[in-house]
Amino acid sequence: MPNISQRGQIMPPSPIRKLVPYAEAAKKKGVTVYHLNIGQPDIETPQPVLDAVRHSTFKILDYSHSAGNESYRRKLISYYKKFDITVDHTEIIVTTGGSEAILFGFMACLDPQDEVIVPEPFYANYNGFATEANISIVPVTSSIDTGFALPPIADFEKKITPKTKAILICNPNNPTGYLYSRAEMEVLKEICLKHNLFLFSDEAYREFCYDGENISALNLTGMDNHVVVFDTISKRYSACGARIGAVVTHNRTILDSVMKFAQARLSPPSFAQIAAEAAVDLPDNYFDGIKAEYQSRRDTLVSLLNKIPGVFCPNPGGAFYAMARLPIDDADKFCQWLLESFSYEEQTVMLSPATGFYATPGLGKQEVRLAYVINKESITKAMKALEKALEIYPGKI
Repeated sequence: MPNISQRGQIMPPSPIRKLVPYAEAAKKKGVTVYHLNIGQPDIETPQPVLDAVRHSTFKILDYSHSAGNESYRRKLISYYKKFDITVDHTEIIVTTGGSEAILFGFMACLDPQDEVIVPEPFYANYNGFATEANISIVPVTSSIDTGFALPPIADFEKKITPKTKAILICNPNNPTGYLYSRAEMEVLKEICLKHNLFLFSDEAYREFCYDGENISALNLTGMDNHVVVFDTISKRYSACGARIGAVVTHNRTILDSVMKFAQARLSPPSFAQIAAEAAVDLPDNYFDGIKAEYQSRRDTLVSLLNKIPGVFCPNPGGAFYAMARLPIDDADKFCQWLLESFSYEEQTVMLSPATGFYATPGLGKQEVRLAYVINKESITKAMKALEKALEIYPGKI
């Protein structure tokens, strides 16, 4: 047979989902698996969002505008105003999930072999989007010992080359849960203006900030031509399957470029746009209870983790993820062992090895990511199983 492309060969598999077969096998043996490995919220999708789709009366499921339904984009103006972000509906291009927004941003702003600097650990799929766009991710390492705070400005500048075109952040961060402060955002502004770089900001978890305020990249003054925000409704409204995101920027040249990619894929999903538009009309207090629930889960998880001998977990300021350092030899082996060879009272826990979130070889081997997207009772049972596992794991350090 003909050979597949080099791109197809080097496209990285998901490091988050690679353990799924082991979890499935454990379940077949009657073991309860607590899924802390993936950011799929257990919060119910709001009923008005689902009803908007159910009660749709159109007779032809036609293409929307390539930039997305104008009615939805106009409603998003009021959504962003709640965060002191002023945009016009023509500065928003609706995408098929946040994933397409990131890919469109990469392809619109960077040429093949160009570089984007990203603080690591970072969302693993950035690697895949970079491979698709034929660009390079250049990591700048943050440390669990500082809670994954923004690395010093000097560390960024050491990485800048003539190929560097952008810095990419996720705020609040996946996988660390770190919430960048206003001072840190100003540091990023300084770097981007000094070196004429784009600032890509993935703001999928904007609503979920527990300690401190969320500072959008769009709140930075003097950065209109530099900032590109990637957005999504997936986590915000527990609507991961809707696949609706957005590229938001004041830079008209970028918008014109992204629009050509949007036209090539014709239009974002029609039913999902109806759902997303209904979501904007949810009452302002919709997030109060959900945010409180996630914060309570965070407090439970972090407290229980830090009580386990040899475990360290900084307190994340946002999103619904935490990174923990464990007394283990190899996170990949440990996470597989949990599913393949361990159970406590017929229970085990599924974690994400942190190695998949680092680009620098050898980093993350003693760290795991935990998504607190299950209820507190299940979190408590999962942490008990983890504690018992660490007592007998053959590769314990």
